[in-house]
Amino acid sequence: MKTLVIVFHPSLATSVANKRWLQELAQYPDRYTIHNVHAAYPDGNIDVAREQALVEAHANVVLQFPVYWFNCPPLLKKWLDDVLAYGWAYGSGGDAFKGRKVALAVTAGIRQEDFTPEGKWHVTLAQLLAPFDVTLAYIGADNRRFFAFYGAEDGPKEVGYAERLARSAQDYERFLSAL
Repeated sequence: MKTLVIVFHPSLATSVANKRWLQELAQYPDRYTIHNVHAAYPDGNIDVAREQALVEAHANVVLQFPVYWFNCPPLLKKWLDDVLAYGWAYGSGGDAFKGRKVALAVTAGIRQEDFTPEGKWHVTLAQLLAPFDVTLAYIGADNRRFFAFYGAEDGPKEVGYAERLARSAQDYERFLSAL
């Protein structure tokens, strides 16, 4: 079965890193279903039954998003609140994610060295993403952790940025194929 890559990016058209990752995955339509939630629901009204059916039709699920103010984009939070319903994702009879492999794919504008206890923000990206770990454990998912690209906001100024991003896109596809 294919991997469902659920993309939560409010302005994917102007994205550099997220868009490049998706271009890489689009080369393998037999392996990945790319689902752009902002394009599917521009009004923010999520079709819960449709989203649940998409998850059920795939072996693996990846939540792809840019880190926004040290958090996830608002539509991803709404998706979690709406789609991970009692009786489906958790609670009595709620086993849709039980054993299903789930990973995060995140882009961070900030450089990796700033996401360390000694760095500028004194917190790691793993610490920021900890609520996802707890959520995935709560619903019984097989948490495969995260893949990250750092320093996206410095891109155009960085020498070798295009090459670093291209390598990241290839590494991302390898990460997903190893789920």
